[in-house]
Amino acid sequence: MTPNEDVVHPEIRLEGVSLVYEAGGSTVLALDNLHCRFAAGRVTAIIGPSGCGKSTMLQITRGFMQASRGTVSFIGPDGQPMARPPRMATVWQSFNLFPWRTVEDNVAFGLEMAGVPPTERQARAREALRLVDLTGFERKYPGQLSGGMRQRVGMARALVMDPDVLLLDEPFGALDAQTRLVLQEQLAAMVERTGKTVLLITHSIEEAILLADTVYVLTARPGRVAAEVQIDLPKPRSIASTHDARYAGYFEQIYGLLKSEVLRSMHGEVEAG
Repeated sequence: MTPNEDVVHPEIRLEGVSLVYEAGGSTVLALDNLHCRFAAGRVTAIIGPSGCGKSTMLQITRGFMQASRGTVSFIGPDGQPMARPPRMATVWQSFNLFPWRTVEDNVAFGLEMAGVPPTERQARAREALRLVDLTGFERKYPGQLSGGMRQRVGMARALVMDPDVLLLDEPFGALDAQTRLVLQEQLAAMVERTGKTVLLITHSIEEAILLADTVYVLTARPGRVAAEVQIDLPKPRSIASTHDARYAGYFEQIYGLLKSEVLRSMHGEVEAG
């Protein structure tokens, strides 16, 4: 789970991706002609108003949903499309832990389903827990942990599978502000160590700037790319990064783009009501 020359960290390309679905007898255009590149071994954040299709975009990338139009491709180190999708793992906002299994057994669950021998399962689970600073909590149960610790167990459960691509869907959305800040710093350091291709869905401008190399801002529904913002701040980042003058510039730029889209989304909701 540390950078490895044999591991393939792919670039992900969404080209002309759209999604149309039927709801209540009408046709809904959820995503419209998305063109995005998620760089290999880097973190890309997707931010936009509620209901703009951020999580839908992630589901299409993951292969859980089929786009109505367009393509999703995974590009290998040779610059060519990969013959098969890379290994991917997702961390959701909800913890989704088994309360009757210990922390270590929760983390090792995917390995157990894959038939990995017990000794190797334990070693890999403990290494994943070390990456998220939970060494010493292996024999605890989810009910004995704080919300932040349970979310770190969820992160370890994804990392233990050694995915090429890590997908994060509002991973800290259910946590209090203080815990969220601490976990953002820990995630920034962990992602930097592992060097994986990461796609982050978030509502938080601060989170996007602290964690991402590139931020895509989506419009209100139908989700389109309003802007692509490159974040040039030293890594790994922490709360101290917010004092960098460039941070304020990025925040104002993204907020300015989002504000108009959020207002447009709210106006649309009022009209629909």
